This record gives sequence, structure tokens and C-alpha cells, in this order.
Amino acid sequence: MDLALFDFDGTITDAESFPAFVRRAVPRSRLWIGSVLLAPLILAYRAGLISGTVVRAQIVRFAFRGAALQPVVDAGRAFAEEWIPARLRSEAMQRIAWHRARGDQVVVVSGAFDLYLAEWCRQHDLALVCSRLESIGEHLTGRYAGAQCVGAEKVQLIQRLFPRERYAQVHAYGDTVEDLAMLELADQRWYRGQLQA
Repeated sequence: MDLALFDFDGTITDAESFPAFVRRAVPRSRLWIGSVLLAPLILAYRAGLISGTVVRAQIVRFAFRGAALQPVVDAGRAFAEEWIPARLRSEAMQRIAWHRARGDQVVVVSGAFDLYLAEWCRQHDLALVCSRLESIGEHLTGRYAGAQCVGAEKVQLIQRLFPRERYAQVHAYGDTVEDLAMLELADQRWYRGQLQA
């Protein structure tokens, strides 16, 4: 059996889920204030001055700190049902189906949130390794539960949960620099839909 590792945003989908989910899960007044307060940070990210990891952490802090957990969970469920199906790349879904037909272990490995990915992966019978939001009681803290599942963290989680020696070959699919460390684990590396030499 082989192991097939798929990034989600931009690889399985044709758009980034993080901003789309935040827009759906956060009240409009908080979104508006956040867009003003966080604008310098977002501009610095777009200019390549700071990493996506830093920007996402600050957006999560502002958007979700103190938010009631259940409405965000409900928003995640609705997002999985409404937004994701409309954004799927047919070629990625065909590739997932190909791996499943061969009996491979298929894993979605993503910096996106379990709030919507867990439901979607359940529907498609796929394993999942992803970022999670921290909660205490019935409220979110505005922090990630552990590290964001990007870059080297993806590799550590994969190696812990899906040890290489269990699989004949590893296939990995990604589309950004945050996926390159995961691609280095693979025998067959697909970057932006192209098999790499």
C-alpha cells in the first residue's frame, strides 16, 4: 500500500478556504474592525515581509478570541456543505479516486481548520491532519491548538501518524512553499499539478 498526501487549499480546491471561512464565521462588525486594524499586517504579508503563519495567527486571535464555540462549529459544518463542493478541482478529486481505487492510504494534510475539513473528509472517507482552534469550555481562545499544520509541522505530524516504513511509496501533492517540506518526503512529488523530477 502507498501513502498519498494531499494539501487542501489550492491543491484540492481552487481557492483558499481560510479567508472564506473567516468571512462566514465572524460577525460583520468584527470583520470590519479587523480589516482596518490588521491591514498593515496583511500588506506586509503581501509584500513578502512576514510569513503567512504570522498573519493567520493574528487574524485568528482577533477573529475568534472569546467567540462562542458552537456558532463557529455550526459555521464550519455549513462551510463544508456549501463552500467546499463548489471549489473542488476535478483533477484533484480524480487523483484521490485513483489512489483510493488502488487501496492507498489517502490523507489530507492542511493548515486549514478541522471545523470544516473533518466533516468533508468524513464524507469522502479520507484521513485528516490539520490545524485546530483552541477552546476552553464553550469559548474559543483566539489561539491555535498546537502549531499551525504548515511547513515543517506538516512533516512532523505525518511522520508521527503515518510512519514511512508502513508504505511502499509516498505520493505528495501541494501548491505553495508551505508544502515543499511535505513534498520532500515523497517518492512521487506533484507541485501545482505537475509531477516533479
